[in-house]
Amino acid sequence: MIVHKTPQDIERMHVTGQFVGEVLAELGDLAAVGVNLMDLEHHARRRIKERGAESCYWDYAPSFGKGPFRNVVCLSVNDAVLHGLPHSYKLRDGDLLTMDMAVTVDGWAADSAHSVVVGTPAEEDLRLIEATEVALEAAIKVAVPDNRLGDISAAIGGVAAEYGYPVNLEFGGHGIGRTMHEDLHIPNDGRPGRGWKLRPGLTIAIEPWFAAGTNKIVFDPDGWTIRSADGSRTAHSEHTVAVTESGPLVLTRRPQKNEQSNKGRAPRKKSSTPGR
Repeated sequence: MIVHKTPQDIERMHVTGQFVGEVLAELGDLAAVGVNLMDLEHHARRRIKERGAESCYWDYAPSFGKGPFRNVVCLSVNDAVLHGLPHSYKLRDGDLLTMDMAVTVDGWAADSAHSVVVGTPAEEDLRLIEATEVALEAAIKVAVPDNRLGDISAAIGGVAAEYGYPVNLEFGGHGIGRTMHEDLHIPNDGRPGRGWKLRPGLTIAIEPWFAAGTNKIVFDPDGWTIRSADGSRTAHSEHTVAVTESGPLVLTRRPQKNEQSNKGRAPRKKSSTPGR
């Protein structure tokens, strides 16, 4: 069932999205050589508790997972791209880290992800991250009334083709609102002009993710962490977006550095990323 939200509902989701964006920006700043993934997990837990929010991941138990998931943020390193299970691992120079977080505030959800390189970046890793971010912005641009779901999918797939990356269709974007996952499913490739007609009030999580060398995936023994089947590097970018009469509204934009400083949390940038 697809539920279209009122402008008031979207504003409440925007409040949640701003919080998710803030925490992801903080995690990106904290990610440095020698930092343990569990330090990032506990930072996110602390911020969620302080805000009075609820994690959408804690006790998450879908059919594909070895649940329940007992963490609040997905942390995926190098060839891992989705549902990375936080564990005791100290980040190394050149690691490509993807952080994915979803919470509810006052009953409304928002979901976002982004990738950074820790320490010294390799150009090919920055290019891979850039591709997901360019694909995300291209998909957001076409998330307007009277377009079709296939226009979003085609925008993502078109960017992947331009960069020369294959596309996996098993995991993609989704509807979002009162819960993290609502109808619809949004594949990361498709045909323009096909599928569900976009209407004002539709809220979706758009999330292009690419592996450098394959569209095949494998699961870790932990039952959660998804990796590229060939061990190639991966990257993932995601925003929660509302379709409105005046155009797409991104609900999970991350604050820029000066905005973070103004809130009293001085940035500690030790990772590299092409943008936010």
